[in-house]
Amino acid sequence: MGDFELDTRVEGSNGKYTAAISPDWRAWGPAGGYVAAIALRAAGMEANIKRPASFSGHFIRFADYAPVDIDVTPVHSGRRAESIHVVIRQAPTDSGQEPRPILQAIVRTAAEGPGLEHDVTQMPDVPPPHGLKTFLDLVPDPGGDSPFWENIESRIIQVHRLANFPDSVADTPDMVEWYRFRPTATFDDPFVDAGRALLFMDVMASFAATQPHPNSDYQVPNIDVTCWFHQPAHDAEWLLVEYEAPIAKGALMGATGRVWAEDGRLIASGGSQMLCITPGAGVPMSNHPKTTPAEA
Repeated sequence: MGDFELDTRVEGSNGKYTAAISPDWRAWGPAGGYVAAIALRAAGMEANIKRPASFSGHFIRFADYAPVDIDVTPVHSGRRAESIHVVIRQAPTDSGQEPRPILQAIVRTAAEGPGLEHDVTQMPDVPPPHGLKTFLDLVPDPGGDSPFWENIESRIIQVHRLANFPDSVADTPDMVEWYRFRPTATFDDPFVDAGRALLFMDVMASFAATQPHPNSDYQVPNIDVTCWFHQPAHDAEWLLVEYEAPIAKGALMGATGRVWAEDGRLIASGGSQMLCITPGAGVPMSNHPKTTPAEA
């Protein structure tokens, strides 16, 4: 089992950092949201304002399970907000080549203070996680091999849409489920805490978008991810992830999502753009959380 805090740690100083991509976060390759969370945490090392406001990143290459170099450059440092540029690079394993970019991102921080306030958000009307069945309760022998899902505990709301379940129906490009990190569910560090929402904002996009296409051979890697952090969730063990992908045209699939705390607070929102790749293009297929073990 992986540990989100340990597996996103970075070391270094003065804009030069290193980290190790852990195989415990393999979904189809290293989960893009996990790599993005490392970039977010590296930005936090250079930030003077310890409150992440937004993350916008481009996935350039799949990472190997090996060390990475991280360059962190403050683009703007003000009293109320900062802009920080992050590039994660990695040399191809055993190639002798120079490190190549695998992710590039801009992170904004913003200081809390007085301002206009309103909140008309409304969490979906769903049952609370306690008392809902786990995936393995419903599908004891799912098959598949995806260590990523050993680190995330789920509670299934949409049982009728389970791919392995008899008479499953998944005809709309959306999803909503409860998730909790394991073995540690919450984190005090604001950049690690925000990284939970960022990870889901990436990983769940393809699961929502591909619901109406259960037998497709197309691969749908995310080419980017954006996340706006609305408020911290240090005390929220369970996170409700709500995602929809209303349009897929010309090989692009756009998706938007929201992450909620159990008490109804909107924690983060954002989205991802996906690119349909034809079979044999060299991109590993994704493993849906409902076709791989969500709990050990």
